[in-house]
Amino acid sequence: MLPPRPHRILVAEDESLAAMAIEEELQFAGFDVVLAPDGQAALDEARRRMPDLLLTDLRMPRLDGLGLIRALRARAPLLPVVVMTGYAPASGSEAFSAPGEAPVSLFTKPISLDAVLTEMKRLLSEAAERR
Repeated sequence: MLPPRPHRILVAEDESLAAMAIEEELQFAGFDVVLAPDGQAALDEARRRMPDLLLTDLRMPRLDGLGLIRALRARAPLLPVVVMTGYAPASGSEAFSAPGEAPVSLFTKPISLDAVLTEMKRLLSEAAERR
């Protein structure tokens, strides 16, 4: 029997040092990680292969995090999403989900990678239960 396929995590983060640190932690936790330096690059990656979870910043060049979430959720409304930002909207995570979509988890920078990992695992488990 083959071992289970690791979850594919798409990380959209324009700060290269932060992206590399996140990538290292996620890989150490057993995830298959794809980095994208902005929302447009992340969207291009998702068109090639939809991730199991999106971990995204909000403020990025070419396509911001909100635009990325909207584009991906148009194809996969139940895609688990974790937002990490230094510029959280006043309405919180409700600003990112439309009716019929899975909720979005919001973390304000500086983030705790341990807390983000715990939340990612919870969201992926919930997504698996919905299937």
